[in-house]
Amino acid sequence: MHRPSWDQYFMDITRLVATRSSCMRRQVGALLVKDRNILATGYNGVPSGITHCEAVGCLREKLKVPSGERHELCRGLHAEQNAIIQAAKHGTSIDGSTLYCTTMPCIICTKMIINAGITTVIYDEGYADELAREMIAEAAIQVVHFAAEGTGETE
Repeated sequence: MHRPSWDQYFMDITRLVATRSSCMRRQVGALLVKDRNILATGYNGVPSGITHCEAVGCLREKLKVPSGERHELCRGLHAEQNAIIQAAKHGTSIDGSTLYCTTMPCIICTKMIINAGITTVIYDEGYADELAREMIAEAAIQVVHFAAEGTGETE
């Protein structure tokens, strides 16, 4: 019997979480883990109770905003933001936790990650945000680009 590594297990769950995304452009999932326990999950999409973009249209598409720019011009939240918010809403401390994410965090999420006390980020796909990479490195947060079966590379 083959058992996945812990990183593979959590990344697989992160990909499943991403399938709940209501974003028309990109499905992203995030998972906050500490001591091999899942603390919170998040996926990108509009806030609770707000009409999904598929019903009203994508503002970023309408305005032709390129990926990685003008994050405020979006009805939705990022997966990392939603995971952090879910932990706060339910009174769960995420200080010292690991963030698993299908995409490397943007600068807005990176600032939240730093202040939330998240110590490690393990991501699957890259994201074109040089400032995010610079700030996460300056904060001494361990960043690992995930590869199948947990053979990631520390950045």
